[in-house]
Amino acid sequence: MHQPSQQARPSIYYNYQVFKPWLPSQNGPQGKKKAVIVGAGPAGMVTALELARHGVASVVLAADLQFSQGSRAIVFTRRSMEILQQVGVAHRITENGLPWRCGNSIYRGQKVFRMETPHDSDDRFFPMINIQQQYLEEYLHDACKAHPLIDFRWGNKWVQAEQFEGGVKAHVDTPEGPYALETEWLIAADGGRSEVRSHMNLKLEGASFETIFVIADIRIDLPYPTERLAFFDPDWNRGNTILMHREPHGIWRVDYQLPPGETPEEALRPESLKQRIDAQLKMIGFEGKTWEMDWSSVYSARTLTLPNYVHDRIVFTGDAAHLLPIFGVRGANTAFQDAQSLGWHLAYVLKGIAPEKLMTNHSQERIEAAREIITEAGKSTRFMAPPSHGFRLLRDAVLSLSLTEEFVRPLYHWRTSRPHEYKHSALNSMSDDNAKFTGGPTLGAPPQNVQLKSDDFLLDHLGGGFDLVYVAPHESIPPDLLKAVEVAKNKGLPLKLLAITHDHAHIKGADQTLFDPQQRFQLRYALAAGGAYLFRPDQHVCARWLQVDATRLLSSLQHAVLQ
Repeated sequence: MHQPSQQARPSIYYNYQVFKPWLPSQNGPQGKKKAVIVGAGPAGMVTALELARHGVASVVLAADLQFSQGSRAIVFTRRSMEILQQVGVAHRITENGLPWRCGNSIYRGQKVFRMETPHDSDDRFFPMINIQQQYLEEYLHDACKAHPLIDFRWGNKWVQAEQFEGGVKAHVDTPEGPYALETEWLIAADGGRSEVRSHMNLKLEGASFETIFVIADIRIDLPYPTERLAFFDPDWNRGNTILMHREPHGIWRVDYQLPPGETPEEALRPESLKQRIDAQLKMIGFEGKTWEMDWSSVYSARTLTLPNYVHDRIVFTGDAAHLLPIFGVRGANTAFQDAQSLGWHLAYVLKGIAPEKLMTNHSQERIEAAREIITEAGKSTRFMAPPSHGFRLLRDAVLSLSLTEEFVRPLYHWRTSRPHEYKHSALNSMSDDNAKFTGGPTLGAPPQNVQLKSDDFLLDHLGGGFDLVYVAPHESIPPDLLKAVEVAKNKGLPLKLLAITHDHAHIKGADQTLFDPQQRFQLRYALAAGGAYLFRPDQHVCARWLQVDATRLLSSLQHAVLQ
């Protein structure tokens, strides 16, 4: 019988709430579900919200009775915020988080590289924003509880699964005993130590780095802006690296590398933590300054992925599917992209819009994304924590030269997480004008936001289905294009026709008219009047035309759902 702790987790800044468990005796008979999600972290909850956005009900199983302990993931990228905007929580993060765009690399007390991530008026969100994971989970949980299609079950621990033709039987344990739950699809979003993955005896492929890092969250008042600070080869931790990040509520993350041979248990002893944090504060000029510990943990860098995310009717997502180094803020940010992709692919299969082989496309796209991240993250990891004598010699040479030579300093760049371009997607159009474009996002690429008016952006209007964004040359849509849109809708395909204009109040026949007085969309997307972009439900580009026509539009839509 599963008995999760009912004692609130300790924190000096976050007030943990202990929720009541969902008990089978207090609920009616359990019919077959569309989707059951194992795991109530960010990956699981965003998946549930994405499914709900597409009209699919789900059950979320949370083994604990409260949100995760410690700040964990704290840096969220612009693309993550665009995804979180879709599920209705971005505004709460913006209100309470700390936005930033710059990072500093420091060696021997000298700032040798400053990273400045681009940010302009076309971006609704900053490149990065810092907020502790407990708050993100709280906001996502509030959104889940408010949605009638999401059944959130605290204190429900997944035990095992049995696959049968057309579904999965999940065995779940609760504080009053077990019950069985049948579902068409089971989603494993249960983290890096995934019990579902272990139960199925699935192996991750890739490499693990032996170096161990300590994370320590402390409350202290430091006069620094919200920027990433990276210290290389400091006197108190020679050969190693220290990172610092500001968090809300006066919390600072101190993240430092351990010398070889030291165990996690030794590193997390209070006296060890105090000695090293005091040494770091002394190095930056704050010797003896009072601080208070909130939470500490250890991690090692891993670049691992499952070779397949879909196993009959069980799907893996987030850390259950792959383990990525945190350098470059890749963990949770990659999980959001997983969840966004999984949400629409699975919803379209469940609703009969697309065949089940669409799930194979989801797996292929996200595995390719994970492998791209692994390649990039591996470069960052080898620089931050050289895994061999050879890599250390190379890194130390860069450090030494950077004091005097400008040309080596960009090697400090930490290769921030970025959304993957599905260049090789099976859903990309074979009948568009992609090869003729001279600019703009290409096939498979994520969208580029555009500020249309003072507080109106392109991405405020995209998502939830396919979006045809058409630059209208006249006050009405051509009849053949309107007919093609109607044909697609009559076949059950969610499709919205958005007309962009700079001089007409309303375009007849469009589902929505977007007013772009400065023609910023045309400039950023390299389009003229009569041209169009077709966006998938996850906002990635699947077709684009210099001059759109009905025949090629219908062909591209059918291709995008593998019909």
